[in-house]
Amino acid sequence: MSGIYIHIPFCKQACHYCDFHFSTSLKKKDAMVLALAKEIELRKKEFNNDVVETIYFGGGTPSILAVADLKFLIDTVYANFNVIENPEITVEANPDDLTKERIVELSNSKINRLSIGIQSFFEDDLKLMNRAHNSAEARECLEFATRYFDNISIDLIYGIPNMSNEKWRQNIETALSFNIPHISSYALTVEPKTALHSFIQKGIIAPPDDEVASAHFQILVDTLFEHDFIHYELSNFAKENYFSKNNSSYWLGKKYIGIGPSAHSYDGVKRGWNVSNNSLYLKSISENKLPSETEILSKTDRYNEYVMTGLRTIWGVSFDRIEREFGVIYLKYLNQHASKYIEDHLLFIDDNILRTTKKGKFLSDGIASDLFLLNLE
Repeated sequence: MSGIYIHIPFCKQACHYCDFHFSTSLKKKDAMVLALAKEIELRKKEFNNDVVETIYFGGGTPSILAVADLKFLIDTVYANFNVIENPEITVEANPDDLTKERIVELSNSKINRLSIGIQSFFEDDLKLMNRAHNSAEARECLEFATRYFDNISIDLIYGIPNMSNEKWRQNIETALSFNIPHISSYALTVEPKTALHSFIQKGIIAPPDDEVASAHFQILVDTLFEHDFIHYELSNFAKENYFSKNNSSYWLGKKYIGIGPSAHSYDGVKRGWNVSNNSLYLKSISENKLPSETEILSKTDRYNEYVMTGLRTIWGVSFDRIEREFGVIYLKYLNQHASKYIEDHLLFIDDNILRTTKKGKFLSDGIASDLFLLNLE
């Protein structure tokens, strides 16, 4: 099974923390939709006999497109690839785009999953992040969306300056009150060249506090566990049968094609990425050229990626797979370097699989980087 990711590189306004590729100018929106469809056609041979299981519209803000445009791109995928009978088709959306009329229109299409960028239910947080929606719109869109969609995910951000533990609990409880089956939650991260980075440098906004973020993370983990959510990836929690099939395929190393400016692709051996420039992308596609670069992943690259993704998920890192796919040297290296984290109760071994403990989950990225192997090949 494989997936197709389609990047919609437009937003109404720039969130202060975001470093994804997008443009706030919509002048080229119609041309971009046609170019995305053309890239889908140009790449139809890449999957050979593979079957498409998921279609994911990310961004940017995919909900900025008309539903007719989304349907057009979905139909183009169906026309050029072999798609399973009931694929997971996700659209990322902002609350201000999800009017009742738009939700009904989306529900009458092949789209069967919404990923809604709530981020916070508090007005001051939304203003600090420069979100396009307000608190009332966050609640109203969920009231309507849950009537027409069963499979909904929302994003929440923790570790925001001046966010108390109680305020964070209220965010989580508000989300739970809508019976949302999937929650993706991330610590506020300060990326270079973002407005947030500039404001912190100038002393306008206080920098995020790691201890506060860690406390918020534990509150999130404990609260969602009490409500029968499965913590299946570091930042993702879902009720049973509501794991994101698209994201799970990334973590499990399945193939995917990324369509659009800045989109990434992976076929199990090499990784590719499109140019992060709308004008250059449109020009290249108009000339029937794929605006991408590729790199062949070495065995060590693939080992490091597996360790990173494995430790972030409930599936862990299989010692059997390490030995089978990478060899005894890699297995010995992993065992040796993991031992100190096992002694510190941050990792544990169960059924020959290396996993993070509850205490180690928040630190999984740092632990994984210390288990990386360099320059063996």
